[in-house]
Amino acid sequence: MNKKVALVILLLLLPLFLAAARPTPTKRIYTAQRIIPEPPVIDGVLNDLIWEQPEWSGDFIQRQPYEGKDPSQDTVFKILYDDKNLYVAIRAYDSEPDRIERRLSRRDTLDGDWVEINIDSYFDKRTAFCFGVNAAGVKKDMLMSNDGQIQDINWDPIWHVKTSSDNKGWIAEMSIPLSQLRFSNTEDKTWGLQVMRNFFRRQELSNWQHIPRDAPGWVHQFGELHGINSIKPPRQIELVPYALGKHQAFPAEEGNPFVTGSLTDFMGGLDGKLGLTSDLTMNFTLNPDFGQVEADPSVVNLTAYETYYEEKRPFFIEGRNLLSFPIMIGDGEASSDNLFYTRRIGAQPHRVVYNQENRFVHNPDFTSILGAFKLTGKTRSGVSIGVVDSLTSAEFAQISNFGDRSREPVEPLTNFFGLRLQKDYNQGKTYIGTMATATNRNLKDPTLNFLHDAAYSGGLDFSHSWKDRTYFVEAKLVFSHVRGSQEALLLTQKSPLRYFQRPDATHITLDPNRTSMTGHGGTAYAGKFGNGHLSYMAGVTWRSPGLELNDMGYQRLADNIMQWTWAAYRIWEPFFIFRDVNINFNQWRGWDFSGGNIFDGGNTSFNSQLKNYWRLGFGLNRQFESLSPSALRGGPSLRSPGGWNLFYSTSTDTRKKLRFILSSSQFWGDQDNSRSQSLSFGFTFQPSNALNITVLPTYALNTRKLQYVTTRDFNGNDRYIMGRIDQKTLALTLRLNYSITPDLSIQFYGQPFVSAGNYNDFKHIIQPRADVYTDRYLLYSAEQLSYDADSNFYQVDENQNGETDYSFWNPNFNFLEFRSNLVIRWEYRPGSAVFIVWSQGRTGYDYRGDFSYQSDMQRLLDHPAHNVFLVKFSYCFQL
Repeated sequence: MNKKVALVILLLLLPLFLAAARPTPTKRIYTAQRIIPEPPVIDGVLNDLIWEQPEWSGDFIQRQPYEGKDPSQDTVFKILYDDKNLYVAIRAYDSEPDRIERRLSRRDTLDGDWVEINIDSYFDKRTAFCFGVNAAGVKKDMLMSNDGQIQDINWDPIWHVKTSSDNKGWIAEMSIPLSQLRFSNTEDKTWGLQVMRNFFRRQELSNWQHIPRDAPGWVHQFGELHGINSIKPPRQIELVPYALGKHQAFPAEEGNPFVTGSLTDFMGGLDGKLGLTSDLTMNFTLNPDFGQVEADPSVVNLTAYETYYEEKRPFFIEGRNLLSFPIMIGDGEASSDNLFYTRRIGAQPHRVVYNQENRFVHNPDFTSILGAFKLTGKTRSGVSIGVVDSLTSAEFAQISNFGDRSREPVEPLTNFFGLRLQKDYNQGKTYIGTMATATNRNLKDPTLNFLHDAAYSGGLDFSHSWKDRTYFVEAKLVFSHVRGSQEALLLTQKSPLRYFQRPDATHITLDPNRTSMTGHGGTAYAGKFGNGHLSYMAGVTWRSPGLELNDMGYQRLADNIMQWTWAAYRIWEPFFIFRDVNINFNQWRGWDFSGGNIFDGGNTSFNSQLKNYWRLGFGLNRQFESLSPSALRGGPSLRSPGGWNLFYSTSTDTRKKLRFILSSSQFWGDQDNSRSQSLSFGFTFQPSNALNITVLPTYALNTRKLQYVTTRDFNGNDRYIMGRIDQKTLALTLRLNYSITPDLSIQFYGQPFVSAGNYNDFKHIIQPRADVYTDRYLLYSAEQLSYDADSNFYQVDENQNGETDYSFWNPNFNFLEFRSNLVIRWEYRPGSAVFIVWSQGRTGYDYRGDFSYQSDMQRLLDHPAHNVFLVKFSYCFQL
């Protein structure tokens, strides 16, 4: 590490030892009253006599834009309870009730005027159960953990709420079953409490318990809810059986018994939630189906690495933060590395069996999930628990050879297991945690011996904060161990994460006899967050060459050590033309495990909201010359020029019926090595409170002079063939949301996607680390390179003796894809729903390489469609 970097880290960490404690706002207390004898009817009217008993609590304080000021409109609330429920009444006064914004949408997407209550029933000062509603009656619920840093919007408890309006404003009336909360079995209870209101017209947020904008954390700053006593945690039992009918329509293929033109399936399954104790809840699913989820976006991946896709399946997204163990915090590719990547469960089979002459093959699209369960909760002693276990079935490719049926395995029976534990100390200011994962495969057939039969990973994490949680130090340590055949471990060693076969790598060795591999990684950092305008962090993250997490987790990097710093300066008081301003600075530097420097860079960015409610952001990124271990796909590391990246975005007032968004990125590679640019310009139109239409086209141009094509042998020497690529991509994302009621909605998602890549100026690498860029490669001359259009191959006569020395496939491409989902969702009673789904997919591919949106779109529309029609019915039994 050079002296400049060390000095920057020292200056950033010095205030940790010099800072004074910040003043803490006075804790507010609300005392709830027990209901005797009858509970209120939840209708949003508040005309039950029982609501006359408790006093209103108000005196909210503005949090933004003018922190500490009185809000423009008053807000008051009351809380009652009985043995089964918590009852909340919130009155949001409005001097212009005709201007209350009542925007309909699906659950968890609050827009317009809204209110929300947060309850820390564990009273651990780290966890909160959140219940919100807007003036149109749309629900929002969320589970907060890690003092508000982690927010699980996919947590969907069963509760009731109604809203109404009058000449004073609007009202929300809630009934929250105690079975949906978690609390200890003590006589007198103290819970954390926060109530919030968003006043839409002025984009004004006010809180019952004032929490400064620069306060570190969220949950530990709550006020307190007293008066709840003599209640016992009810046992939660919810069973949700489902039945599903699905019909697929697609073009028939003559003679192929697996492609007959249609396929109809009926199936059923069971989801459930069991409150094992007052602290622990088990969710389970048997034979699940996720046909209602939105399709993944289209992408063309020209790198050596796996594409990361977001999880969208309800069972796996709810509570996933409790089982998450990222190696590194922050944004970007490196921060996606995690011990648990839920998309591994039920993924596409690892093996593909291909058609041959007179042989037809049907490969399963996904691995079937036989069952899965999650156990989550937090004990009264402060131990957070997360357990997940899932069993996926063995899968087979079905084969028809002249009518004779057979099958070949493509995926083994596999069990995935994960355990996460975390113990709080010192009122949540300190925690120590651990995580372990295990993937075990039943490899009976030798054709699947390329997979690990067992893969294990684990981790330890520690965090400590002080001075009202303003300053902190955190550390994580992870390890992995994989076992399998020599074939499996050889593939692991040669994978894009590590490329142990690199001829210039002196610190790693390819061992063809290896049957296991162990690795480690981690991160350690310290910093300050809040208590003033300035926040900062500095740390180091590493992944050893042998670290392998991709059986149950996600890992994009190995053989990597990175030092990084981050600082941000925030201004939240409106001034000049700004409502708020956020300025960020980042710096990073990396090495491999031989100690060689492989990358350096830094950036700065500016983001703000203007007083006219527009948003504006821009930034500048500088990447210096780097050494890529993956550019030659197992060849020597390639020195790559750096470059400058300018990015910016703006969006108009979100309160308006018509709003626009513009974003762009421009990259200029040093030595004219590469040039890329992208532009997105779209709009959202909301002609009524129930209808929302978004159109977002994105156009991207990408030129690189050194894009990997293939590797060929010439007289016993590897030829790493590269080409110049000119790629053009156009995608159009369409979304339509029509909410007839808060419980009945229609959603459409569609994305036509066209990408074309044209290769030319073919060359091979001769000196991958040469100081001069043009000395790193040698262009093929016209006499050396010829193209055979009939075979679509390039022929290379490198020694120009009139004979072909080697050849390679024409890498040009035109990738065309259309994906869409139309989903009608009706939650006809809490926890019970009907889905009607129509999805369509079209995919085309050829080797022209020329981009023409009009002709490519016509080819895409001419391509046969695969349609799926699905009806799914579920019913929730609360026992």
